[in-house]
Amino acid sequence: MAVMIETKDLTYTYPAPEGEENPPALRGVSVQIEKGSFTVVLGHNGSGKSTFAKHLNAVLLPCGGAVYVEGMDTRDESLLLEIRRRTGMVFQNPDNQIVANVVEEDVAFGPENLGVPTAEIRRHAPHLLSGGQKQRIAIAGVIAMQPECIVLDEATAMLDPAGRQEVIDTVLRLNRERGITVVLITHHMAEAVQAHRVIVMNDGLVAMDGTPEQVFVQVDKLHELGLAAPDTVELLYGLRRGGMDVPLTGLTVEDCADTICRVFSAAEGK
Repeated sequence: MAVMIETKDLTYTYPAPEGEENPPALRGVSVQIEKGSFTVVLGHNGSGKSTFAKHLNAVLLPCGGAVYVEGMDTRDESLLLEIRRRTGMVFQNPDNQIVANVVEEDVAFGPENLGVPTAEIRRHAPHLLSGGQKQRIAIAGVIAMQPECIVLDEATAMLDPAGRQEVIDTVLRLNRERGITVVLITHHMAEAVQAHRVIVMNDGLVAMDGTPEQVFVQVDKLHELGLAAPDTVELLYGLRRGGMDVPLTGLTVEDCADTICRVFSAAEGK
């Protein structure tokens, strides 16, 4: 499969006041993200996941190493517009990304910056929308630029469960129906269950990388990194520690329930 984004030995250190020195936020991160994939990047606060995200469409530029978007080096200023056309970004607070007084104008803001005329359609005030609706408007503004990749930097962090589900359903649909590459930065483990790939970051490094099943079955390692597995896996993990012979592969509620039912049924048949 073709590569959408590649980082090679990416390092970054935030500027510090004179006479002081910050530790590196990224320490030699090398990752390839395939076109059409849905990748989730997890990690505790300070792990480097948001710093990593901001490099994917040149919000930040590498201190060392390189980032390539479809082969284009993000350090090349002449390519900046094309890089951001191909890789759109949705940030944590939708209010920081909504700039207009009506929804249609806000959705048109991104395309207008790329020279696309604004269409005159129905109007609605963004400030009257829920958090989930606002974030979907922010996503719509990015989608209007017809990117090949969307990076969501903790875009669900400020939302309630219903709002989070609205956003996740939206990006899943874009990935599956339009083939848009999605990179979701989050600390909500449940959001990673439906991803193709999970990357876990710790102290500016990639600590774990694999499918959701491969990553979340390693509960002890996640705990060592200060993270928890999805609630379903934590439940199965607790049952296993209590002496039940259960696999840790039930990521969804349905799979978890089926796993537990099978184990109890087998125990009753003995």
